[in-house]
Amino acid sequence: MPSSRYMARIDFLGSGNAFLPHGRMHALVLVDDCVLVDAPPTVLAQLRRCGTSPSVLKHVLITHWHADHTFGFPFLLLERKYISDPECEAVLNVHLRPGGRGLLGDLCRTGFPGSLEESLEESVAWSEAETGKLQETEWSFERFAVKHVEQTDPHGYELVHSSGFRFLHCGDSGPCEEIDDRARRCQVVLLEMGIPDFVESPHHHTPSDVVAFSERHPHTLVLVTHNYSSARGEEMGFPMPELPESVIQIEDGDSLLIDDDGSIFMKRKS
Repeated sequence: MPSSRYMARIDFLGSGNAFLPHGRMHALVLVDDCVLVDAPPTVLAQLRRCGTSPSVLKHVLITHWHADHTFGFPFLLLERKYISDPECEAVLNVHLRPGGRGLLGDLCRTGFPGSLEESLEESVAWSEAETGKLQETEWSFERFAVKHVEQTDPHGYELVHSSGFRFLHCGDSGPCEEIDDRARRCQVVLLEMGIPDFVESPHHHTPSDVVAFSERHPHTLVLVTHNYSSARGEEMGFPMPELPESVIQIEDGDSLLIDDDGSIFMKRKS
């Protein structure tokens, strides 16, 4: 749970796209130490880096089926079963679209045949609800369709704290009306920026798209993740694009802190 000093905390355990740019792991968000958005291949390393045991996770919200967002799920279950929760005392609530249980189940059976059947049946609570309360937390959610590769059934999550604070996680998405509509009522919006301006794709935000979005929503804090560029200070790979100061290109290890009065603070990695 968040420090008693803050009402809520959102940690960015990874900020890179599928190609793992220099200095970045796959994009991954951890809310109040117990809610994950997606389960990338690097998830166990990312949890260890921030000191969070997989056994304390209560919820996983899946945005879409691409490998950099789901291929860590078998490792998450395996670690809980054999390392951090061998007595199977903790249930993991997995929120996903219809058909997702079969997809993730097949992924577990392919990766670890015969090892995770019991976990899939008894240690996971599967939910296809489009809205709901995240039990044992101060958060509720609404899932919404976004613009990405159609075959991955792409969605984002609007997370609403009991205080009224709203955090919009857009999953992987290019510019779309649904994001703009929801951004008008959200204090913080997390956009992916998966490609540079010279690449044409309707399925991702480019730096120019991010700038245009921030101009349309000047009263919203815009954060950038799923970054195609290398991390700050890295000499290899794509350089970080120049964006307005109002837009924050997050780095692995950055955190968003929400105070009791609703004030927002960005804690940058040291």
